[in-house]
Parts: sequence; structure tokens; C-alpha cells
Amino acid sequence: MPTTHLLYLHGFRSSPQSMKARKMAALIAARYPAVTWCCPQLPPSPQAAMALLEGAIAGWPRASMAVMGSSLGGFYATAVAERLGCKAVLLNPAIEPARDLARYIGEQSAWHNDQERFFFEPRFVDELRELHAGALKAPQNYLAIIAKGDEVLDWREMTARYAGAQIRLLPGGDHALSDFDEHLSGILEFLDFPAAG
Repeated sequence: MPTTHLLYLHGFRSSPQSMKARKMAALIAARYPAVTWCCPQLPPSPQAAMALLEGAIAGWPRASMAVMGSSLGGFYATAVAERLGCKAVLLNPAIEPARDLARYIGEQSAWHNDQERFFFEPRFVDELRELHAGALKAPQNYLAIIAKGDEVLDWREMTARYAGAQIRLLPGGDHALSDFDEHLSGILEFLDFPAAG
């Protein structure tokens, strides 16, 4: 079924101003104006982030919505997709953020505005642990783009987590997916947006 609603989730310390989020927003506005787009600024608390998302998509059609997420946003996207049974596109998704982000407890600055600060609290690690979705119920609902050159996350862990999904394993690349433009056609094909007009 074509995707009529798309939720985009940014990563840790990121924002809707990320390169990938802005490119997707511009592409959908230009080519698929009928598609509903939502890319909220996520609060540092995973529990608060999920509550925000639940409110944002409360009226969305489960059968034709999709979620897309990068890094920590990929972890959240998996939680959403497992709850709702919708499609998900994951860009170098975080697999065990409760483990990996424990060392970031304390004050952090935002990537896109180093004047913007937030506090990553110890309880957020527990909230991440509670959000872990477990084994995938429908791996065919997922497209994972994973870079072997990711300098933050282990590509082996990512590919093992999404076994059975559509995986595009890049021989190089980086965590930010600087070559994002090269993957747009595959993402659009997977999401199967309705024809413009």
C-alpha cells in the first residue's frame, strides 16, 4: 500500500534541521504534496519522546503510514513500527542505546546549535531499556541502510538486529550517511508514495 503519512525521527543531539530530515521534507513537499509529513523536535526523555509521537500520529491510518529514523531515531522508529505494524526506514539505527548513551549522562549541546543545551538524565537510560522492542514481528516491513564505515555504531550489530529485513549494506560510508542522496530512490521505492496529483 502506498505511504500517505511519514514520520521522521532524528537522532541523539540532532533536530529536524539535520541534513537528512531537511532533504526528505523538501523532496516530499516538491514531489508528493499529498503526503502528510511530520518531523518533531524530540525531547531528551525517551518516555516523553514516545508520548509526543503517539499524540502526533494518533489519527494516522496504520495501514498507509510509515516511520523513518536515523541513529537513535531508528531505535524509536522500530518501537513505533513494532507497536503499529507499519513500514519503517532505518538509517544506521541505534541498537542498544541504553548501553551506548549511558556515558553521555550530563549536559549536552545540540549538533545544529551549540548554544542549545539539554541535560541527559540517568533515568533516560532506564526509559531506553524499557522501550527496546524485542524481536521483529514482521522484518519485511523494514528497510535498513547500514554503513560499514559508521564511526559510531557497529554495522555487525545493526545487520544482526534487522536480519530478515531489506538491508542495504554500504561498503564504506559514515554515521551521518553523507551520501544520503544516493539512497533516496531506494527509500522512495520502498515507501511507494502515491503518484503526485
